[in-house]
Amino acid sequence: MRSTRRTTLRTAAVVAGAATVLALPVGSAFADSPAVPGPPVGPPVEAPVAPARAFVTAVKLADGSVAKVHRVGRSHFEADIYAAGAKLDTLVSRGSAAAYGQSNGLHVVLQPNGTVTSWLDGAPKPDVRKHGKAESSVRVAMPDGRIAKLVDGPRGKRVVISMPNGNVLGVVDLKRPSTQNDGWTYGLVQDGKRVKFVVIDGKGGGNSWVYDFHGRLIEKYAVDAPGAARGSGSSSGRASADAAGLGFAVLPAHPAGGARS
Repeated sequence: MRSTRRTTLRTAAVVAGAATVLALPVGSAFADSPAVPGPPVGPPVEAPVAPARAFVTAVKLADGSVAKVHRVGRSHFEADIYAAGAKLDTLVSRGSAAAYGQSNGLHVVLQPNGTVTSWLDGAPKPDVRKHGKAESSVRVAMPDGRIAKLVDGPRGKRVVISMPNGNVLGVVDLKRPSTQNDGWTYGLVQDGKRVKFVVIDGKGGGNSWVYDFHGRLIEKYAVDAPGAARGSGSSSGRASADAAGLGFAVLPAHPAGGARS
C-alpha cells in the first residue's frame, strides 16, 4: 500500500535502532571518610561530540519539493526533504554509497559528492552514476495510519516504524524481527531468500498485510471469524505461517477466487 500524499517521500536513510532504557540502581551516600583510600580517580571522560552539519545548498526537486543539502563530515552528506514548509524525511549518503528514495512517482538520489538528482515517473531518467552499493528505502502508509520505512542496503534489511509526524516508534530487523504498538504487530519474516514485512491488526482480530521491500502490498489476509482467515496473493500458505510465527494463529489462506473449505 503506498502513501496517497504526493509529497510523502520514500527515502534512503540510515536510521538508528530503537533506544532501550535501562533501569540502574541508585547508589547510597558514601561514609564520611573511608578507612582505606580508594584508587586514584582519573580525569572525567568527555562524550564524543557529534559533527556539526554545514549547509551546502538547496535543490528544487521534480515535484516542487525542496532538498536542503548539508555536509556532516568527510564523505558524509545529508539532504533534508521539505514540502509546503514541512520536513518529510532525510536522505543520508556516507562513504561511497549513494542514497536513493522514491515516493508516488518521485525519484531522488543523493550522490556521495552531495549532488541531488530527481525525476518523475514517465519523464526521461537522468544519467545517475552508481557509487558503491547504494542504500535505498521505500516509505509506505500502513493500514493503522503509521509510516513504515523499508530500508535495504549494505547493513541488511530493516524497517523503521514511525508516526506521520516522524516520531519513531520502533525498528525491526532480522535479529529483532518484531515489535508491537497499540495492539498492532510489525515484523520481518524470512521466506527463503526473500524477506517480507508483515503488519498484523491484533485489535481487529488478526487481519494482516504483507509487503515486499519495494513497498508493494503482495498479500492480504482478512479474518472473517475466530479461527478462519481469507487471503489473497501468492504464497498465501507461507505468509500465514509467517504471521503465526509472529504470535498470531492464522489458518492457511486460499488464493483470491479460490474455493474455501
